[in-house]
Amino acid sequence: MTHTSAQHQTRTTRTGISASRRGRSIAAVAIGFVAVAALSLGTDEVLHLLQVYPPWGEPMREPSLNLLALSYRSIYTVFGMYLTAALAPSAPMRHALIGGAIGIVIATLGAIATIPLDLGPAWYPIVLAVTALPLAWLGGALHSARRASAQ
Repeated sequence: MTHTSAQHQTRTTRTGISASRRGRSIAAVAIGFVAVAALSLGTDEVLHLLQVYPPWGEPMREPSLNLLALSYRSIYTVFGMYLTAALAPSAPMRHALIGGAIGIVIATLGAIATIPLDLGPAWYPIVLAVTALPLAWLGGALHSARRASAQ
């Protein structure tokens, strides 16, 4: 039995999605997450080095510092999910929302792990979890709006 090159290029999974398309979908979500994590941790590190934040491992109880962290993490999340939507092979909003759903899970696990350690106010990790999906939606919506205005 022989296969044409077109058949090889469009092999589909049981769900009817080509392997190439599924790989691009996974990559879009992963790249968005890496962008958010790299930007967040990079900014954290700069603020620690500048002594705006206390040294790593020490509690950060000052509400204004937690609000600062929440502010830039929110911006980075919107950007990361915008990037996810832009890289998605189809259904950009769905990809952004999948990223947001994964963010909820990760942030919830982070809250469960860190609240008992008393590293700062309990509201901070809770707000990260609660805002993950709305911020992801905003990133997807901004991508959709930009794409619509370009057409």
